[in-house]
Formats: sequence, structure tokens, C-alpha cells
Amino acid sequence: MRISAKADYAVRAALQLAAARDSGPLKAEAIAEVQGISHKFLEGILGDMRKGGLVQSQRGGNGGYWLARPADSISVADVIRCVEGPLVSVRGERPPDLSYTGPAESLLPLWIALRASVRAVLEVSLAEVAAAELPADITALAADPEAWTNP
Repeated sequence: MRISAKADYAVRAALQLAAARDSGPLKAEAIAEVQGISHKFLEGILGDMRKGGLVQSQRGGNGGYWLARPADSISVADVIRCVEGPLVSVRGERPPDLSYTGPAESLLPLWIALRASVRAVLEVSLAEVAAAELPADITALAADPEAWTNP
């Protein structure tokens, strides 16, 4: 699975908004600067997130962006889906919409299991990630020495 720059930037911006929940709206320029993201690219991402109902915005001197819902009710998966679409697809289709025959028949449950595994990891809330309180099963997966070393 490949996480695009757009998805990475969207999650980082959402986490910045989650961390600043009680500080009022954040300007896109401030998020871009802190996270090292192109301001213009971030504006487009925040626009997608606004259209997707994850953030709200207000123009003006006291304006900026904020999460549309509490950070504990928005998952990393929600953010990625908002800017990229489905978490796992094969040829642009969701696994349940596929069919295979012969020796490839067992690919369908494999793709469905992949989707379920990705969802299980990415359904962690922005609040958990922002507070560095990842669930134990995710921490255990990340602690596996072979998690990142093998291609």
C-alpha cells in the first residue's frame, strides 16, 4: 500500500487541528509552516476536507480552519478516504465488486482481508494519534523489527 503525499499531508493537517482544538481556528499558512507543507497544496487539501465535512473554515482576521467534529470521532481512515477515496481498491473497484475464476478465485478473499487489515489499523482516531496514545495492537505491529525492514 502506498500513502500519497496528499493523504500524508491531510492527516498531518488534521492532527495539527486536533492538537489545537481549544485554541481556535488555525490559518492554513500556520499549518503549512509547522508541518513543512506547500501552502498552496495544503489549501486544496483543506478544501477537500471541508467539502467532505471533516473541517470547517471561516475567512477573515480571526478565521482559519478547525475540525468539524471532535478529534476522537474522526479516524485517520476518514481523512484518507476524504482526500483519496476508498482505502483499498483493485483496478478502481472495491474488493466485494470483483469476481475471479480458476486459480485466481482465492484472490477475492485475500483482497477483502487486506482491506479489513488496513481499516483495522487506520480506524485509529485523530485524538489517539495526536496524544501519542496508539492502541496496543498498533504499537505491537510497529514494534516488530521486520515491520519496516523487509520489502
